[in-house]
Amino acid sequence: MSGLDILKNNLIDRILATRNEKLLKAINNIFDSTQAIEEVVSLSSEQIEMLYMSEKDIETENLISESELNKIDSEWLI
Repeated sequence: MSGLDILKNNLIDRILATRNEKLLKAINNIFDSTQAIEEVVSLSSEQIEMLYMSEKDIETENLISESELNKIDSEWLI
């Protein structure tokens, strides 16, 4: 049995043994809030390509600071 399975079984045992309704509601809220985080997001091929391009820019240190970007944007908007 893996460490994850042992942890799950220990939590199940403790949940079944408790009579604390507030604790059970809190555990339920934790599960509800983490479900949204675990949802799989499908990306288009264009979005995936942009992510690859971003990673390449980071690797080659082709970066710009936020303040410099804001300055360039301000000049462009004039």
